Amino acid sequence: MRKNVQARRVGIALLLLVALSFSAFAEGPPPEDKWTFGVQPYLWVPSLNGNLNTRVPAGGVDMDINSNQILEAINFAFMVEAEARKGRWALLTDFIYLDMGAQDSKVKSVNFTTPGGQVPVPVTVGGSASVKLQGVLWELAGSYTVARSESSSLDVLLGFRYFGLDTTTDWQLAGNVSGPAGTVPFVGVGSAKQSEDLLDGIVGVRGRVGLGSGKWGIPYYLDVGAGSSTITCQAAVGIQYRFSWIDLNLMYRYLYYDEESGKLLQNVSLGGPAFGVNFRF
Repeated sequence: MRKNVQARRVGIALLLLVALSFSAFAEGPPPEDKWTFGVQPYLWVPSLNGNLNTRVPAGGVDMDINSNQILEAINFAFMVEAEARKGRWALLTDFIYLDMGAQDSKVKSVNFTTPGGQVPVPVTVGGSASVKLQGVLWELAGSYTVARSESSSLDVLLGFRYFGLDTTTDWQLAGNVSGPAGTVPFVGVGSAKQSEDLLDGIVGVRGRVGLGSGKWGIPYYLDVGAGSSTITCQAAVGIQYRFSWIDLNLMYRYLYYDEESGKLLQNVSLGGPAFGVNFRF
């Protein structure tokens, strides 16, 4: 299985942040024994890269779509986080619905199915593929605060993440296939639809490191999981400013999925900036 260096780097950086910030967690006053809530609508604009195993004559199209293309292609998006807390315990959820119209992707490589198996096809300048994506990402988890101060906190969490994805790939490829009879030109045009439903258990940490008076802070999040996926992980870190009942959050968020060979998502990652406004009551 191919390793994703960026995912490891993000995870290591967040773990170091948690470890270094432990010194800031002096036990503060007992948490209030009443329910509090937070609702945060937000916008996440990630770049997307990886391999979609489209199961058209090519065994898979290695794709790369940047965040500008995704922003231009969005037909509809809805993103919201919410939390209910009482004392040290909290229930949190995150929901994303995304409908993205056809968008050209950068074709890096193609696997062409021949009687002898799958072989890589060098794609010429005329090779292209457009991808339509429609998906739902839903996370639900419970958390417990293990360390805290007036402006900093560290929670451990346990829950699940669901990812439902529908893809439509229209492709037009040209290249050469090497076989027993020698090199044979290949030209192909087609379309394929595929769906995937992934349900994974996750464990992780989240929290905030207060800066100065505590109005400024560094929120962070890290989880890892498995189930329908071989592995999935998510990480986020950024900067936050608190008002009396509103938080402004600017984050970098990264999500990674890898399934077993032959499945739709192969080494797929989404990473990019996110901006949200959290309403506390």
